[in-house]
Amino acid sequence: MTMKELRVNFSDFWHGFNKEDNLFIHLLRKHYNVVLSDNPDVLIYSCYSFNYMKYDCYKIFYTGENIRPNYRECDFALSFDYESYGNKNLRLPLYRWRADLEGLTAKKDIDKILAEKKKFCCMLVSNPSGKERNLFFEKLSKYKKVDSGGKHLNNIGGMHIADKIQFIKQYKFTMSFENASYPGYTTEKLVEPMTVNSVPIYWGNPLVAGDFNAKSFINLHDYNSFDEAIERIIEIDNNEDLYKKYLEEPYFDNNIFPSSLDWNILSGKLQMGIEEMLSKDAIGSSMRSKWYSIANKTRRNSLAKLYGRAHWDY
Repeated sequence: MTMKELRVNFSDFWHGFNKEDNLFIHLLRKHYNVVLSDNPDVLIYSCYSFNYMKYDCYKIFYTGENIRPNYRECDFALSFDYESYGNKNLRLPLYRWRADLEGLTAKKDIDKILAEKKKFCCMLVSNPSGKERNLFFEKLSKYKKVDSGGKHLNNIGGMHIADKIQFIKQYKFTMSFENASYPGYTTEKLVEPMTVNSVPIYWGNPLVAGDFNAKSFINLHDYNSFDEAIERIIEIDNNEDLYKKYLEEPYFDNNIFPSSLDWNILSGKLQMGIEEMLSKDAIGSSMRSKWYSIANKTRRNSLAKLYGRAHWDY
């Protein structure tokens, strides 16, 4: 059976993004004969610039940042949001393709894991603007040193961490703070420590327990204050049996990999969204242009807030 041709282009992604080999291409090729084109049927664009404004075609917005889709400028979106926005949004959180999620259901060797945990807690951060993260780091460090191996608050001699996952593996706990808190916004910061069984201390998505088994990590949203959470961390740190209970918990409820994260399910939903999008008229460039100046300003302000900059340079 001949697959339907779909002319696609990409715009406004991060530096190093490969148009010819990426997640979106692989998902689309399950259902379409994908052809890269400067005159696309569909433009898939992200949030790091504004070149998407030059295209007059169907547009799909993707974000790995805590930014909402703007349906005045796109026809469909791939985002962190749980909301479907009238079947115009597919939830595709960044953590789905930044870690080996399938491996999280593997049986754990608890004794081996315990033997690996030689150190207390770590943090790997480059963005200095997270005030909650900075405050928690300061408070927890009063109990024991938290090794900060990133550019921000580095206290291990400025050494370059060649392998982030192997670095995390040494620690009983990992500070896993998002850059912002918003329902659905969960990145790789939670799942990377899980892959090496370092108990995450998580702050970010207040609804994270809907995605992962909250008994397997320390969910700061379950506590009335950071001080209360730190009291619990100290208790766990000083009680091996209690620490083992966290390690023994599966990362997914009942250790069942969520069907919503299955690549075949996601690609099928993406195809359905695209076909519904293509069945309707694309928003014309004349209508979009009314919103682009607003979108430009809003996007820059959002990124500046996330990264603590007065403006965002492209």
